[in-house]
Amino acid sequence: MTKYCNEVKQFNIIDEPVSVERYGEGHINETYLVVTDKDTKYILQKINDRIFKDVPALMNNIRLVTAHVAEKVRMAGGDVARGALQIIPTKKGETFLHNDNGYFRMYVFIDCATSHQIVTNPKQFYESAVAFGTFQNYLKDFDASLLHETIPNFHNTVKRIENFKSAVRADKAGRAALIQKEVDFVLARESYCRRIVDLLNSGQMPLRVTHNDTKLNNVMLDDATGKACAVIDLDTVMPGSSCYDFGDSIRFGCNSAAEDERDLCKVNFRLDLFETYSRGYLGALKSITQTERDNLAFASILMTYECGMRFLTDYLEGDIYFRIHRENHNLERTRTQIKLVEDMEHRLSDMERIITSY
Repeated sequence: MTKYCNEVKQFNIIDEPVSVERYGEGHINETYLVVTDKDTKYILQKINDRIFKDVPALMNNIRLVTAHVAEKVRMAGGDVARGALQIIPTKKGETFLHNDNGYFRMYVFIDCATSHQIVTNPKQFYESAVAFGTFQNYLKDFDASLLHETIPNFHNTVKRIENFKSAVRADKAGRAALIQKEVDFVLARESYCRRIVDLLNSGQMPLRVTHNDTKLNNVMLDDATGKACAVIDLDTVMPGSSCYDFGDSIRFGCNSAAEDERDLCKVNFRLDLFETYSRGYLGALKSITQTERDNLAFASILMTYECGMRFLTDYLEGDIYFRIHRENHNLERTRTQIKLVEDMEHRLSDMERIITSY
């Protein structure tokens, strides 16, 4: 045990740490599993302050949300240790540590539970839907305006399309002429961008506490029962729309192939998994409004379109945001999202029928 041993000892744990090992598959923060001499376990994370520029505000968001969720789990008779992330404070009583090595935080490790990287069976996807729907339900009476925007304009699709058009005009990497088909696809659907933004701004759609990274791997599933325990990775918890969270889950989970699959014949929208997720999410989110319900199917298209637009913007700017592992990686990711958007557009009436049935 060498790396970040001194940092671990600054947190308020009783037992003596004996190992600090790299853990998980996250790409933003550095995550480590801490094991003590009493075999208690914790998660230590080095927070990426290049992406999250205001760590105190970020950690205040997490403090407020985890406390609220923990109280709801307690009131429901659940196990708080497994139903909510629990922050371990520093010995000075703070939610994070800042020193010359960066920013650090610590959580209680949720044992006998696993976060899965891909959907290997529909039950996992269903349980993630229940988890995120329940998360929204727990926070329905939380004042979302108390939260800091950790990544400003994250799902502001009006801002996203403006950034995209600027990237096309600037053409910093000299690639625009090579991708006219993809550029035209994005621009042809510019009208998509205002719909949810306008509903939120007008007050017709409620402003909620949203997770904003609703992938399967951000839900802990119990190893014995397979049921959802807790929602994790709260760095992007911000004010927003439930439609964003629903849509991003569909974008990720209903793809029949990998997000960067080169063979587009393998990329298809799975309507069966859309139905599975809708059943779990709507069954858990008792507080959903009719306006939200009416826009869930569309939001699935919107979030997929937005993601493809972000990949293409980064490609035009020279691959400066998303980590790439090969040439044209962001362009390949873009094409996968475009294929999914096209599939969803053709199945929109089926998607809306499913939402209505629940």
